[in-house]
Amino acid sequence: MSNESASIVQRVWNYCNVLRDDGVSYGDYVEQLTYLLFLKMADEQTKPPFNKLSTIPKGFDWQSLTSKDGTELETQYRKLLESLGKEKGMLGVIFRKAQNKIQDPAKLKRLTELINNETWMGMDIDVKGEIYEGLLQKNAEDTKSGAGQYFTPRPLIDAMVKVVNPEPGKTINDPACGTGGFIIAAHNYISNPKNFQLDVEQKRFLRNGTFSGKDIVDSVARLCAMNLFLHGIGGDTSPVEVGDSLISDPGIRFDFVLTNPPFGKKSSVTLTNGDGKADKEALTYERQDFWATTSNKQLNFLQHVKTLLKINGKTAIVVPDNVLFEGGAGETVRRKILHECDVHTLLRLPTGIFYAQGVKANVLFFDRKPASETPQTDKLWIYDLRTNKHFTLKTSTLAYKDLEDFVACYNPKNRHERKETDRFKSYTYNELMQRDKANLDIFWLKDESLEDTDNLPPPEILAAEIAENLETALEQFNNIIEELRKKE
Repeated sequence: MSNESASIVQRVWNYCNVLRDDGVSYGDYVEQLTYLLFLKMADEQTKPPFNKLSTIPKGFDWQSLTSKDGTELETQYRKLLESLGKEKGMLGVIFRKAQNKIQDPAKLKRLTELINNETWMGMDIDVKGEIYEGLLQKNAEDTKSGAGQYFTPRPLIDAMVKVVNPEPGKTINDPACGTGGFIIAAHNYISNPKNFQLDVEQKRFLRNGTFSGKDIVDSVARLCAMNLFLHGIGGDTSPVEVGDSLISDPGIRFDFVLTNPPFGKKSSVTLTNGDGKADKEALTYERQDFWATTSNKQLNFLQHVKTLLKINGKTAIVVPDNVLFEGGAGETVRRKILHECDVHTLLRLPTGIFYAQGVKANVLFFDRKPASETPQTDKLWIYDLRTNKHFTLKTSTLAYKDLEDFVACYNPKNRHERKETDRFKSYTYNELMQRDKANLDIFWLKDESLEDTDNLPPPEILAAEIAENLETALEQFNNIIEELRKKE
């Protein structure tokens, strides 16, 4: 981040500490900034050198706020949010269900002044994007808010995008887009002159036709829409929509799908029966395009991503460990996807890199292929970045250099020419099928911490892993109880 960007982030963020005393959370603060930033930039676009017609209805624009003080300002802000939330396009996504969380009119006035003192449209797009990304990063670091679940480490995203190698003129989707990290990284990759020399039409398509995303949480979708807007992606119509991606097949197919679906096994939608009680049987998605019906959200997303891909479309999807070894629906999905898609690469991720503690995750890379009687997977190459690797969010953070060896081993220029290394091994389709339940949870390196206590990971990682194991065991016991109750 440039010094200019870092300075503005710190200046705007410092004011958050004042609002925290009034009970405004980091997430609420960034959300209020989103509303005000958008209104300020829309106002700037109506003035020289832009001279654009305003997309904001008269009386609910930036000037309607800066001209008022006290209770009058608070009342106007509340009316403005309610009115703009009913609009269509980008306005509707950003202001949908918007509420004023700053109850002190004096502090609301101070925040509008802070934003009014900067000329945002005069900044380079990258600078504006950097500033907002910096605010989202700080929001994600507030682990108590749970915002970190929407924030995938940027070095990991960059490595995933680099090896998948998205091309100009292709469509890219993220069905669990969070704050838009994958879309922005793919945009940066394609627009980088070192990778591609884009003509005018390709640039236009990159801005308006390449990207789409979806998120089930209103507040997250609005952060994503604003993030994309600040990076020059999309126009009056937002590339992001709010909704549950898993409800149905959207009917649209994409060249690339890059995503990190939310962790947790249960569906985001709870249906109730006639008695008003939660209906556990309803926590599944009955879809004809799915191989298996399950309440496991990650298995559902894996099936959904396969549906979203065009023939020969490519994906990189983050999945937790249970997707690799779980029986029942898990085994069905693994066997089907190995047969019907070219599942060619698995990156085993280390712990300590996500804001949700103790997460054991992987990145699965596969290409959708035409229907065939013979298996489409030839070899699955596995890169182990977990064994004897220890990261934390503060003292030993994941950096892109930690993924450079994986990128080199992947060989994105020609992934069909690969060589095995200590951390990179291949397994044939037949070898995988012979494993119990087609289990892909494969390790071969010796864990040095088992023999040498000096190599033990930091206490917070050990504690997080213990908690994760206990939660998994408890969830398995609960599943057994549910199964026994069904038989009664």
